[in-house]
Amino acid sequence: MKRSVIGTALLAGLQTQLEGIPLILEDATSAAILHRPPSGKWSAHENLAHAARYHEIFIERVSRILAENNPVLPRYRAEEDPFWPPWVALSTDEILRRLKILRRRVVALIEPLTRAQMSRRGVHPVFGEMSIQLWTEFFLVHEGHHLYVALLQVRANG
Repeated sequence: MKRSVIGTALLAGLQTQLEGIPLILEDATSAAILHRPPSGKWSAHENLAHAARYHEIFIERVSRILAENNPVLPRYRAEEDPFWPPWVALSTDEILRRLKILRRRVVALIEPLTRAQMSRRGVHPVFGEMSIQLWTEFFLVHEGHHLYVALLQVRANG
């Protein structure tokens, strides 16, 4: 088995971060998962849908970075995404099912990349030039934030 050139912690994060979702949702009622706070912030369901949809965005971004030299990648905003409403309309169970499939695709895309490929860069409008390695770290941090918010939502409304 070929060893990945990405860092052990980064690969472990890709392989295991989603394993916490069953614990986050443990004992949560459907009402708690779907509850949107008065602030208008997203529900746990919407945060999970966003995490899943963002997998598709990430795959597209990495594919562009591999195919183009320093592509400028726009900031992702769910509210401007025509594919966002269908994601939110899915059941939470369907979102989680698709999320597992998409995560396997992300790992399969990232794990075999060479050092040279991991060093390829794309330009984020706020963070500037970032290597695929840094894009992957950003992906995990972003996802972790949404898992944290989902946890807050279900615990506050359970």
